[in-house]
Amino acid sequence: MENDPLSERLSETAKTPADAGPPAILAQTEIERTPLMLDVMTALEDAKAENLVAIDLGGKSTIADAMLIATGRSNTHVGAIADRVMKACKAAGVAAPRIEGLPHCDWVLVDAGDVIVHVFRPEVRAFYNLEKMWGGDRPSETANGPRAV
Repeated sequence: MENDPLSERLSETAKTPADAGPPAILAQTEIERTPLMLDVMTALEDAKAENLVAIDLGGKSTIADAMLIATGRSNTHVGAIADRVMKACKAAGVAAPRIEGLPHCDWVLVDAGDVIVHVFRPEVRAFYNLEKMWGGDRPSETANGPRAV
């Protein structure tokens, strides 16, 4: 994997230090914390996920109500976090949460219906910057200030 072009681009693009955390998320409204979302957030915290950010998708998309973004320290940690989130979803009654990216564990997506969870390695998270894509730069959202969990 030493000559992997994606890894080289990610290394060059990710200028954010791992301990700096993502930029603050701007949200138009307070996110409703459903039982599923609380269970998933607890699973993320129990798995020692870092830099947890919640984004309210209401009015932005119909794919889900909320998006949670978290960081794992390594591929193994990302996989372990995703596994714990998947188990929390099943325990909360989501019969079969859809999961993508588990073989490589650079970026794992868990789709639990109303809640979508993204778990990244730090440099991959900085490269894709989902917080900026889904969180902001809309005038109506910037008036309420930053929103991070």
